[in-house]
Amino acid sequence: MNSQMPIYTEKARCQDCYKCLRACPVKAIQVVDDSAAVMPDRCIYCGTCVNVCPVGAKKVRDDLGQARLLLKRKAKVVVSLAPSFRAEFPDLEPSRLIHALKELGFWAVSETALGAEEVSAACAQALAKGGPGVYFSTACPTVVELIRRYHCDQIPSLMGLMSPLLAHCKLLQREYGEEVGIVFIGPCIAKKLEADAHPDLLDVALTFADLRQWLDERGIDETSEPVGEADVFLPRGARDGARYPTEGGMNQSIASRGKGVDATFMTFSGIPSLQAAIQDLPGRAIPQTLFLELLACQGGCVNGPQASKACGTALKWLQVMSHASEPEEPLREPALSLAAVTSAHPVPRFSHAPEALAGALLRLGKACPEDELNCGGCGYDRCRHLAEALLEGRGEPNMCVSHMRNLAMDKANALIRSMPAGVVLADERLAIIECNRRFAETLGGDVPDIFDAKPGLGGADLARIAPELRAPFTKGLEQTVDALRKEVRMGDRILRLTVFTVQPGRVVGGILQDITEPAVRREQVLQQAQEVIRKNVSTVQQIAFLLGENAAETEMMLESLSSSFRLAPSPLGGPAPDEEAPREH
Repeated sequence: MNSQMPIYTEKARCQDCYKCLRACPVKAIQVVDDSAAVMPDRCIYCGTCVNVCPVGAKKVRDDLGQARLLLKRKAKVVVSLAPSFRAEFPDLEPSRLIHALKELGFWAVSETALGAEEVSAACAQALAKGGPGVYFSTACPTVVELIRRYHCDQIPSLMGLMSPLLAHCKLLQREYGEEVGIVFIGPCIAKKLEADAHPDLLDVALTFADLRQWLDERGIDETSEPVGEADVFLPRGARDGARYPTEGGMNQSIASRGKGVDATFMTFSGIPSLQAAIQDLPGRAIPQTLFLELLACQGGCVNGPQASKACGTALKWLQVMSHASEPEEPLREPALSLAAVTSAHPVPRFSHAPEALAGALLRLGKACPEDELNCGGCGYDRCRHLAEALLEGRGEPNMCVSHMRNLAMDKANALIRSMPAGVVLADERLAIIECNRRFAETLGGDVPDIFDAKPGLGGADLARIAPELRAPFTKGLEQTVDALRKEVRMGDRILRLTVFTVQPGRVVGGILQDITEPAVRREQVLQQAQEVIRKNVSTVQQIAFLLGENAAETEMMLESLSSSFRLAPSPLGGPAPDEEAPREH
């Protein structure tokens, strides 16, 4: 667990389901000891893994403590509020939200959309001067991470401008001084990465989820906050920049600020869609100016990873677009220098020898191409991709569902085959799932020959080849039993049958043993002989006990009689036997 990164894994809660790996668009997940951890050198912080994790093991770094500390350290701390706040708090007056933020301790609240308007002006100017070619937007930090890590050959197509957030930070520093503290609040996790990379501009990045938690902890109800004349956005409200959270909003803003720009505008949202869109663009001669607005989140920032899912995308767009307006000065020059350089940070790509890859596939039980199901259960689209992950230390063999199933079946079958008694498993239709040869031999007749032709007898009708077993096996399906034992006569043989439930109503098992066999009879004779010996010994012990007890009682009675006789007077008038006669003198 690396809780210093914007996204990390709480290992104790990870249930090795690999759902995050299946959903991750760049497979930035490493599975070690059945725990799926985010790989910081591969992650683009889109937040997909956070949203799909069924047990909440993928966590977003909690920066509330830093924000509280910043409020204590600096006299003026301004909130840079993402324009998607209107979709997050759809029926809330902005003034109430501003007042609630001031209650938390912030000095002022400003719209990040002001920085977006500066970016739009800079983009319009660059497109007008740049000439034909392909230009990628840099408004989304996740997209920039994607390009610099996985599509380094397309870095020249990036506009080379700051994101709207960083542009807003520069604007606030120019307006209120470089010592002002700035805290961003929005739906994006990747903004935390921007705060880490540009501490000179942005102090802390919080999510809407962080804000709701903070308000709850302070007991502040933003819907009932009083408002005053001071509860307004500073230095002013946004206009066309408010469109940025919607898909195509940036293109609309640029178009409204560059009336003379002859460019073709396109929008692609969602990592898979935009990756498919930019494929094959490098090296192609594009005769016109082509600007691509690229957004990591499907539908735009209103669907950011930490945005509320209270309503659908159309309603979110409606909330945002209804508050946007045209710029007052559509053709003005950008007020700030927003130039930025994006450096490549490519994800390592490995080349594996065919022998090594074949060995890794064999560890997954893939001995030939036909074994490669490419089912995607492990999270990778192809078995070979999982094999590559094994070689690179990013995966484990037990991630392969089919391999683990076959392994479990092989172990079960080996155990069944090695048992000295006949064993059979049947489904709810009494069709044999698996049996060992001993079972076939116990039934006798043609069954062993059929078993040799089809080992395991899979699919055979148990009731047909052994009608005597129908009733006990049916009972085992109808009611859950740990062990139902009975003796079944088949011809001149007596079979001892034990039926047990594997899956109630679905799978039942049985163990069959011929108790007429000499070895079994010898065992029964030995058991009976041992039982007779045990009983005889017990009887002898009881007799000895009784004899000892009777002898003791007889001895006591005789001693009592003897004593009485000695003390009694003589019938002839003389002294008692034990008394001495007086001596004569």
